Amino acid sequence: MSRLLALLVCLFVLAAPAQAERLVSQVSNETIEITSSFAGERMNFFGTIIPDAGSTDKFVTGPFHVVVVVLGPTQNRVARKMNNVLGIWLNTDQVEFTNFPSYFHVLSSGRLTDITDVTTLTTNLILPESHTLAASGSDWWKGAIFGRELVRLMTEQGLFGVQENGVNFPADNFYSARLTLPSNAPPGPYIALTYVFKNGEIVARKSEGFAVRKIGFERFLAQSAVQQPFFYGLVCVILALFTGWLGGVLFRR
Repeated sequence: MSRLLALLVCLFVLAAPAQAERLVSQVSNETIEITSSFAGERMNFFGTIIPDAGSTDKFVTGPFHVVVVVLGPTQNRVARKMNNVLGIWLNTDQVEFTNFPSYFHVLSSGRLTDITDVTTLTTNLILPESHTLAASGSDWWKGAIFGRELVRLMTEQGLFGVQENGVNFPADNFYSARLTLPSNAPPGPYIALTYVFKNGEIVARKSEGFAVRKIGFERFLAQSAVQQPFFYGLVCVILALFTGWLGGVLFRR
């Protein structure tokens, strides 16, 4: 997972255009810690657009648009379709999507289709639907239908979203954006990809990484479930039996 995000950053940097503009940006939090009382975390993204190194210009002129894409840990995800077969609901069809983000949110300074064309948005994986193109073992039309439903379900869970007024410009070349990570944000490495658009073209871009991780007892439980699944399951069964026995004793009294 970390290698894949690192590869994405490398491709992101190599694809950076040679322009007169340069982006200097920052993320407010480098690490977000999840505890038993975690109810979400507010993050701030801000930066300024300045002349590129070696440029003879002292100032850059806009107008500019900024799009911030926050991408969470990726994984293979299966979307299934259920049908009523003889009165029983069964999974009758499915599509697997490879390297699908577990969290995806877009903040922009305007309508995405007003900032640039759909081809540029899709190529740079800015649209949520662009991540459903990597469907394996299915035709294009079937993958598009299942992908649309998968994005809808992830949006209902608060894990996918698009805020087309999420980026503000307090000054001509300075922007700021705010995002609240939900309480069900998956732990792992995250990347914030920032794009600067001018006249529909990407003129600057930058990426910053941050991490969402569990600490304390929650971290111990998560590690135990992965590293020692047998003992983790055994302890869960023992606790369930003990809880049931204790409840019976209390209610008898």
